[in-house]
Amino acid sequence: MYVLVDCNSFYCSCERVFRPDLVGRPVVVLSNNDGCIVARSSEAKALGIRMAGPFYKWKKFCRENDVSWFSSNYPLYADMSNRVLQVLRNFSSKVEQYSIDEAFMDLSEIKGDFKSGWWSELAETVRRWTAIPVSVGIGKTKTLAKVANHLAKDRGVAGCQLIDGAEVDEVLRSQQPSDIWGVAFRTQARLNRYGIWSALDLKNADPLMIRKNFSIVLERTVRELNGEACLDFEDITPKRKNIQVSRSFGSLLESHPDMEQAVVAYASRAGEKLRRQKSLACGIYVYLRTNKHKEGPQYNNGAADSFIVPTDNTFEFVTAAKKLLALIFRNGYEYQKVGVMLLDLVERSQHEQKDLFGLTENIKKHDKLMQTLDSINQNFGRGMLRTAAQGMVDTAWRMRSNFHSPHYTTRWSELPVARCG
Repeated sequence: MYVLVDCNSFYCSCERVFRPDLVGRPVVVLSNNDGCIVARSSEAKALGIRMAGPFYKWKKFCRENDVSWFSSNYPLYADMSNRVLQVLRNFSSKVEQYSIDEAFMDLSEIKGDFKSGWWSELAETVRRWTAIPVSVGIGKTKTLAKVANHLAKDRGVAGCQLIDGAEVDEVLRSQQPSDIWGVAFRTQARLNRYGIWSALDLKNADPLMIRKNFSIVLERTVRELNGEACLDFEDITPKRKNIQVSRSFGSLLESHPDMEQAVVAYASRAGEKLRRQKSLACGIYVYLRTNKHKEGPQYNNGAADSFIVPTDNTFEFVTAAKKLLALIFRNGYEYQKVGVMLLDLVERSQHEQKDLFGLTENIKKHDKLMQTLDSINQNFGRGMLRTAAQGMVDTAWRMRSNFHSPHYTTRWSELPVARCG
């Protein structure tokens, strides 16, 4: 038995935590560079605001309908996500984070003497401790827990469970195959050609036929709909094999110095993520591109390099990234995006950092320096301590974020203040 806890309109809910005046009002959150609408509160959905709609087309509508809009505040969202997970771990010893706003729980590990409707207490505890509303779905498999969770949201209740076979069939009869977790919309047309028009048809399909004509992944979905658990429970989120940091620029760039600052910043951020998951990188890849939707000369390129020994040293990443950028950069183009990717990651604990031509003492000093760098930036704010090549002031390459809410929980200078009298 699995439990899926899903935060409702998560980004919008995070913006409301420290702005109670927004409760009950329509709220939207924008993508990088304030380009598109990527999150909508239920009130915004009721107004007909479209997901992924270009904000410049909806801005007038939002203003006329008293809709509040915010730039994406990822540090706040990540911190609130961690707080929700901490609450869930008070209820179960097995919690698997699936995304920033979703987590699976093992029902057999639920603590406490819960009777029918126990999910109401879980949802209320999360709301009371974090101010984030959640929906709870319970099923014999992860896929059925997903279906139950969507059912809870549609019904406007704290939670639903799909255990009885007849009830499962009744729910699936009214859904399309693409409504099921893991079934792409483009797959639905192919399923229709095999007489599979509803999610119930998919549940009743021959798993071997599905595997032969589609994929083993879709076969697992069919078995999951029939109550056969095929997706393992992972207490620990698997570590990434590669780490990428990339952003579209706030405005198009032409100069090499501006591009270099961006590459250095992204390489530094990638190094921070790498050390957080206690991994080492064997190589690095840098790429750049122009805006394919804009008239004018186009240019896309990338280059990679490897390290003598796997490393997590930011200064090595910065040095390599600058060299790679110099190889691929060309004058005369307006660049929209640059990215840095750390390649072929290995476990730090399983690969002791040694260099035949280096000194062990120097490696230890570098390790201590990286620990100090991460500690200062974690305690006083990201970017407080940085390499000189990254620059000390905001430049044109940084993303547009004109409607940013404060970093309520991750920056001391922006903590909310309560005043009496």
